[in-house]
Amino acid sequence: MEANDQHSTTRFGVFELNTRSGELRKAGTRIRIQDQPLKILMALLEQPGTVVTREELKRRIWPDESFGDFDHAVNVAVAKLRAALADSADTPRFVETLHRRGYRFIFPVTLPAAEPLAVPSNGSALKHPTKASHLATWTVIGAVLLVVAWAAYGWWLFHRKTHALTDKDTIVVADFTNTTGDPVFDGTLRQGLAVQLDQSPFLRLISDERVQQTLRLMSQPSDARLTPQIAQQVCERTASAAVLEGSIANLGKQYVLGLRAVNCATGDTLAEEQATADGKEQVLKTLEQTAAKLRGKLGESLMTVDKFNTPVEEVTTPSLEALQAYSLGRTTMIDKEDHLGAIQLFRRAIQLDPNFAMAYASLGVAYSEDSEKDRTANFRMAYELRDRVSDRERFYIESHYYESVSGNLERARQVYEVWEKSYPRDDLAHYNLSANALNLGDFERAEKEAKETLKLLPGDCQSYGNLIAAYVNMNRLAEAHAAAKEAEERKADCFHFHLARYQLAFVENDRAGMARVAAASAGKWGMGSLGYEAKTAAYYGHLKQSHEYLRQAIGSAERAGVKKELPLIFEAWDADSEGLLGNTELARREANEALERSKGRDVEATAALALALAGDENRAQALAESLAKRFPQDTIVQRNYLPTIRAPLALDRKEPSKAIEALETARPYELAPMDGSNPLYSVFLRGQACLMARDGAGANAEFQKIIDHRSIVQNQIIGPLAYLGLARAYALQGDSAKARTAYQDFLTLWKDADSDIPVLEEARAEFEEDSVESQEPPTLSTSN
Repeated sequence: MEANDQHSTTRFGVFELNTRSGELRKAGTRIRIQDQPLKILMALLEQPGTVVTREELKRRIWPDESFGDFDHAVNVAVAKLRAALADSADTPRFVETLHRRGYRFIFPVTLPAAEPLAVPSNGSALKHPTKASHLATWTVIGAVLLVVAWAAYGWWLFHRKTHALTDKDTIVVADFTNTTGDPVFDGTLRQGLAVQLDQSPFLRLISDERVQQTLRLMSQPSDARLTPQIAQQVCERTASAAVLEGSIANLGKQYVLGLRAVNCATGDTLAEEQATADGKEQVLKTLEQTAAKLRGKLGESLMTVDKFNTPVEEVTTPSLEALQAYSLGRTTMIDKEDHLGAIQLFRRAIQLDPNFAMAYASLGVAYSEDSEKDRTANFRMAYELRDRVSDRERFYIESHYYESVSGNLERARQVYEVWEKSYPRDDLAHYNLSANALNLGDFERAEKEAKETLKLLPGDCQSYGNLIAAYVNMNRLAEAHAAAKEAEERKADCFHFHLARYQLAFVENDRAGMARVAAASAGKWGMGSLGYEAKTAAYYGHLKQSHEYLRQAIGSAERAGVKKELPLIFEAWDADSEGLLGNTELARREANEALERSKGRDVEATAALALALAGDENRAQALAESLAKRFPQDTIVQRNYLPTIRAPLALDRKEPSKAIEALETARPYELAPMDGSNPLYSVFLRGQACLMARDGAGANAEFQKIIDHRSIVQNQIIGPLAYLGLARAYALQGDSAKARTAYQDFLTLWKDADSDIPVLEEARAEFEEDSVESQEPPTLSTSN
């Protein structure tokens, strides 16, 4: 290359740009590039690492103030530049976009070589300069300028190194290399580091759930130790930017902690920190300080490092032993899905540190399927200790408190939305918001948040469950099938996913599909699948078979050796069904049996509804008053349970107008599943009240709403009973033809039903009398 070319060539990676000729070459081959993209590239390379604003580009490339759509022109030119460089706007290697500000060249640049210059060497020579003195002087000045240039470039390289990551990158945290011989550090320091880094709105860690998925793809156990080598493979498979490696060694009574961020594509060290702790009790504090410094070196602003840097002993615990038990508990609960084992470990962590807020919160989650009393007690304790934790953990604790203790689903939604805005790349915030939206009947939001979770956590089984459930509730069954197929290809295997597939098969009347799903989930989640099969059997009028499924579900829970709320909820649901079907004595007995074994909210409320349907006014009213007092902010209690308990009590007193009035509070949420409670029960009872008030048109509208929303009603007993209610509504209106059609629809659904069901006997008698026009249409029985 000629000397002049050397002094005008800027290099970055495999590219060379001759600023004099405007030629861009890649590995020696000339690249075609238009004038405007070329000028933008030159502007960026003149000040690499510095933001070049869009206004600067306008002044330089489009100086004419009358220029038209400037923003569009810049966008097009930058897109062409990226195309020439094979760069990406989402994951840039060369040109980074700073929203509403401009652009920055982020790849290391080799600047043009400096040309030799001749300058005067001293003051006297200025009067009578000679050729030699000119040469000496300019050589000195040239050397100084070259040193300054290289110093500036060195500063920029250092600056780029300390800003090694962007806010779009993900990181894998490896297990610490522990050479101390003390097992208390195994797993514990990784957990402590993850808690510290999770506070950052800039850094994004690959979640433990995604690590497990990736390990399975690598034919590794889901709880395999993340050595640097395995972490490197996880990093590559998840397209992450770096692995964070940690080490701890002891020098006498001191402990040396090391942190190193390694680019998993090149193996280059992006940043590293080392610090010494004066004693074992100072290790967590030293880890927190070291992590804060590393965050700055990885590109996070000092402002957010300072703001989101709650000390690790406050975020988690000052006790290494408590942190170790907590870490093992999270692994046991998430990786192994062993809630009973996790409960013992979280209890151990709390014994070691009674102020360990996140241990209480995690214990509450572990109790979710076992004991409502223990679940709420631990969430309440975590809530009381929430001032000791980081912002992210406070979001976690407060949202679980509002959902599981106060029951205020709207307040929980607000917390999730703030959490999502504060940590937009946190998959847990999106997942929880998706589940919350499902409960509140906002199915489009549930779909959106489930998809966002899957972007951040590809293959997440629970999120596929939410997505399929959202599609089913919106009756978008083709999309539900597509999501289910994608999940199966990713080997999804969790109860929520299997339940959503079961619901999809039910809505499509796919009996074989339901059987396949029930068989697939019978091993791990036999109790849950048996409960839902019991509801399906009741839907088709097979009550004896339904009772057998329930007996098996309860036996499954007893064999598990722990108290389970779910089978008792199923038993209370069955009591509701018996009440609606006219088997009032059985409804009372089952409701009271469930109440003897649990005082949980859902069991008590569902049993109270059964008692109200069975005409036990005093007991049902007492339970309703207790629920209203205990759960004044609870969305499900106030908007679903209480209205549906009070309405049948009013109907039993022959006061349909008061029943309709009581049901008004349920109207905003009547299509909401609300965590498995009674969607559209309020609609069904309003239809019953209209029948009693001899309002045929009103009853028609309510029962038709249930039939039109079969994808939400699913296998609830009110589904088939809505056809019977519709038949009676048409009869009340004098439309015998439509009434007979609706009776036939009901009787067809129940063609193989148990023959001794009171409601079925009534329906057959009404249909066979052939006097639909004139008969007085009965309502469903609410008492003996």
